[in-house]
Amino acid sequence: MFDLIIRNANLPDGRQGVDLGLKGGKITAIERSIAATAGDDIDATGRLVSPPFCDPHFHMDATLSLGMPRMNVSGTLLEGIALWGELRPLLTKEALVERALRYCDLAVSQGLLYIRSHVDTSDPRLVTAEALLEVKEKVAPYIDLQLVAFPQDGYYRAPDGVRSLERALDMGIGIVGGIPHFERTMEDGTRSVEALCRIAADRGLPVDMHCDETDDPMSRHIETLAAQTVRFGLKGRVAGSHLTSMHSMDNYYVSKLIPLIAEAEINVIPNPLINIMLQGRHDTYPKRRGMTRVRELMAAGLNVSFGHDCVMDPWYSMGSGDMLEVAHMAIHVAQMAGIEDKHKIFDAITVNSAKTMGLDGYGLDIGCKADLIVLQAADVTEALRLKPNRLFVIKAGKVIARTAPRIGELFLGGRPASIDCAQDYLPQTPQR
Repeated sequence: MFDLIIRNANLPDGRQGVDLGLKGGKITAIERSIAATAGDDIDATGRLVSPPFCDPHFHMDATLSLGMPRMNVSGTLLEGIALWGELRPLLTKEALVERALRYCDLAVSQGLLYIRSHVDTSDPRLVTAEALLEVKEKVAPYIDLQLVAFPQDGYYRAPDGVRSLERALDMGIGIVGGIPHFERTMEDGTRSVEALCRIAADRGLPVDMHCDETDDPMSRHIETLAAQTVRFGLKGRVAGSHLTSMHSMDNYYVSKLIPLIAEAEINVIPNPLINIMLQGRHDTYPKRRGMTRVRELMAAGLNVSFGHDCVMDPWYSMGSGDMLEVAHMAIHVAQMAGIEDKHKIFDAITVNSAKTMGLDGYGLDIGCKADLIVLQAADVTEALRLKPNRLFVIKAGKVIARTAPRIGELFLGGRPASIDCAQDYLPQTPQR
């Protein structure tokens, strides 16, 4: 007797028409056909069943604050930072919690059940830390929320920035953040990387650092982060987020840099939607788009995962909490449209992100957590193309959200798109 059986499921690795048995919050069977009964039964009808989406880079303290206290007129990163500085003194714990919980509801509907959020520690009040620690506890039954102590205005640059970050860690925030390229000088940036890695090593914590989010090819703090990662024995526990300066670096230097990052086993987190929106703003044409070298980093064996970063906040007026939207943009910007490429892109919002976040029991093997989503798509490539509805969102073996199928979409189920075959699908099977 299972708690739930998902029947006739297609899996991301290409297995088709399998049944998954869930019991006690775990996946306990994956078979061609499960004859047993269950408390609940879902017929996936040949649709994709995947582990839930993971977002390893987000700013939940700022989400849904668009227009407060004004709009970002230029749409630039620097105006966004200035605007956040205007909003920060006005923040209240109650408003922060309310917005974050609304976003978490949206995330669940999108099948996004694992989120790592940076928490601004530059305001000594630390109201952001208080609020998101409360949110973390409230959403624990349905979202695993990790928090990063993030010195938004600079670890050394912000008044009392050093002490505020330490206090945030003492409050229970479990990851050390940083932003070396926003310090006053390159030297201060270098010092901040060393100091923050030392704190992480002393406390036994991971590191997730905003690193080189700039068009300046001389912003090379990722090199320092790699060196300090090795020095402090932090291999595998460090993430470098953004790395957009690598887009502008010369190829010779990058040929040296990527092996250094690989040696340090740094997890790389590009943010496709935000990176291409905010970078290259000083260019006319040709115009740089700013996302880091995804294909080359993957080819070097690095763990690359994608973050959403922002949704309706001072930096980004768009966003939907949909990691398939993030992946869809990555396909275009990284020019990774091949079948194998698309599977790598899908991994970057699922298994790679789970590795970045250090998640235990994540995946589609017997013994893994029964956290799953059923998508209105036949396979990975179709899911990336259509960004389909999440028909069922399952946490610990229980359905926590469901969405009706879209009507009138053209689903080709892995067949090549052509006028000849399209007539087979419309209108006879508009929900397939």
